[in-house]
Formats: sequence, structure tokens, C-alpha cells
Amino acid sequence: MRGSVERGWGWGRCAPSPLLLLTLLLFAAPFGLLGEETRQVSLEVIPNSLGPPQNLLHIRAVGPNSTLHYVWSSLGPPAVVLVATNTPHSTLSVNWSHVLSPEPDGGLMVLPKDSIQFSSALVFTRLLEFDSTNVSDTAAQPPGRPYPPYSLADFSWNNITDSLDPATLSATFQGHPLNDPTRTFANGSLAFRVQAFSRSSRPAQPPRLLHTADTCQLEVALVGASPRGNRSLFGLEVATLGQGPDCPLMQEQHSIDDEYAPAVFQLDQLLWGSLPSGFAQWRPVAYSQKQGDRASALPCHASPLHPALAYPLPQSPIVRAFFGSQNNFCAFNLTFGASTGPGYWDQHYLSWSMLLGVGFPPVDGLSPLILGIMAVALGAPGLMLLGGGLVLLLRHKKYSEYQSIN
Repeated sequence: MRGSVERGWGWGRCAPSPLLLLTLLLFAAPFGLLGEETRQVSLEVIPNSLGPPQNLLHIRAVGPNSTLHYVWSSLGPPAVVLVATNTPHSTLSVNWSHVLSPEPDGGLMVLPKDSIQFSSALVFTRLLEFDSTNVSDTAAQPPGRPYPPYSLADFSWNNITDSLDPATLSATFQGHPLNDPTRTFANGSLAFRVQAFSRSSRPAQPPRLLHTADTCQLEVALVGASPRGNRSLFGLEVATLGQGPDCPLMQEQHSIDDEYAPAVFQLDQLLWGSLPSGFAQWRPVAYSQKQGDRASALPCHASPLHPALAYPLPQSPIVRAFFGSQNNFCAFNLTFGASTGPGYWDQHYLSWSMLLGVGFPPVDGLSPLILGIMAVALGAPGLMLLGGGLVLLLRHKKYSEYQSIN
């Protein structure tokens, strides 16, 4: 099943004059990015020719000189393989007999291989849960006594074809544990909603991440699952491939503007190598209600990246199929909420969003409100100087016209 739409490309990097830059910011800030380059975007669930359907979603974004491939799957733990090529003609090749075998190496390829400019992967390995009942330090890590984690490789997932929506370029992987003796997920589920975009814009709901044509968005939602404690905090373990021997770079960006995510002045980024390269981007905030307002905002803490050598990670068949038996994985934990304030316990709801893409990460411009305040703040002294100068000029003219009496 397939859907497609035209897609825009972000504003290219340049070095305009300060006056031009201010003009562009004033007029373009409400709309995000300025120029757009056409890309053709398609979503396709790759059919399994050997048996029952398998959840393998391919997002392909084609530009005049390049193609981006996002391959999402819930075979094993939920994972995405991200590939960028320097040709508009690159294609995805899937060998199902290899992918579904115990040795899936070589089962997933992007061809031609020499067109690949960048590739990496993210794997969401475990759902974490902590008991924060007796934790008074809201910044403590871990945020409480850990319960045994849920391995997402042991979840049962819906048929992705049923949720594919070509109109919104989205699809949802929804799952629950295969073995659930305590019935904690009897009325609950964990969902991974993936969405591509037809243009540069922002979602209507917070955190309103600015997306461009070379990004896709992931929203993770835990809904209706019964916590194992009265004040349980949840988290995700995330693994990624390192570039060489080192782990990717985790970076924080700060702003004076919180219009798009009230009371959140920070943006976190995961960068694979030097820019332009691949990136993941998110605001350090999650929400305990579906409407995602300020009252339901939860802090999101990311632990430092570390090589995943101390314990085995759940394996993703599609990552193994594309990259082979590499072991240079790095991992980090995301934890949502604190022992005080709102939490999952309010409505048994938790959501968090991130962007994944290639190139330069989207950069928030200043909002119209902040630009207006800056214009007033910078303009008022100028007006005062101008007014003072006019007064002095008029006074000087008055005295110069006085004729002395001899």
C-alpha cells in the first residue's frame, strides 16, 4: 500500500547582510522556513512475498539530486534505518528470506551502494518503569527504584497496513507485551506514530517541533497501561549505531523564546558526525494529557550516551540486515516526569515527540512576539536620540538667529 505527496526542502544556508536577515526574520518568522525545493514523498508497506504480512514501512523522499530513505519496522524492537543518497534514483531492496532468517545480514540494501552518503539507525529497545514514591530529589537519576523493564522485542504489534494514512503521510505501530501475566496492558498499548510532511510547518499540538522536508516525526504514546506503582515514572531505552569507535554527540540548544512550547527553553539534539549529517531532535518535555498543554507538561531527561557493552541489547533484524553484525552500539535513556507535579498517574497517558532527519537540523526563528519586543526595546533608544537631536538642532537655530545690539 502506498501514498505520495509533493514535499518541500528547507531554506539553504547563506550569509545575508544584517539588514536583510532582520527583514527576512520579521516577515518569515511566522511561517518557519522561506524557500522550498520540491521532493516527491511516498509511504509504502513492503509486502512479504514468503508468508504473512510483516511490519516494514518505507518512506522515500526524492529530490532533484538526492533521496532520503526511512525504513521503519517492528520486527524485533521498533527501529528505523536512515539512509541518504546522492541520486534521485536510489531504491530499497528487501530479501525476505534473509531478513526473517537467524542471520539477516544483507537482507536490506539501498542501491546503488556507492550512492550512499550517510546511514545510521535508532532502536527503541526497552520500556522502563520506576517507583518514585520515596524520591524527594526531582533531578535524581535514575528517578526511583527500577521495575523489571519491558523488552519491546517481546511485544505483539498491529498490522501496520491498517493504520497507513496516505492523506497525512502517517502510520502507527501499536503494541502490547506478548506475555502479560499481570494484565498491566489489558486495556493499554504503546504506540509509535510515524509521519512525513508535505511542507515545512509545525504541528498544532505542543511541542510543535519545526519540521522540514528532510525530516520525519515520531510520536511515542503510552496509553491505558496499568502502572506497577502508585507514582510510576516511565522511560525509553534508545540505542544507535556509533560513527566509528565513538558515540554520536548529544547537544543542548537554548533560546529566550518559548512560544511554541510554553516554559520550555531548550532543544536537545543527537548528531551523527559533523554537519550536515543525520540528526535526531526533541524538546525535553513530555505530556500527561492528550491536548498537551502547559499544565500537563512533564520534564524529559536524557542520560549521557554510552557504549552498550555491559549488557546485550535486543536485536533489530532490519538493522542487522542492513549493517551486518556490527557491535558499536551506543545507548541512552529517556525518562519522563518527576516524583512531584503531574504524571502518568493522572490519566494513564504519556506522549513524547522527536524529529529524525538528514542535513542541518531545523532552527527556530524568533517568534513575532519576541521580535516585536526586541524592535521596541532597540527602537526606543533610537527614537530618544533622534528626538534629542532635533531639539538641540532647533535650539541652535533659534540662538543663531538672534542679532546682538551694538
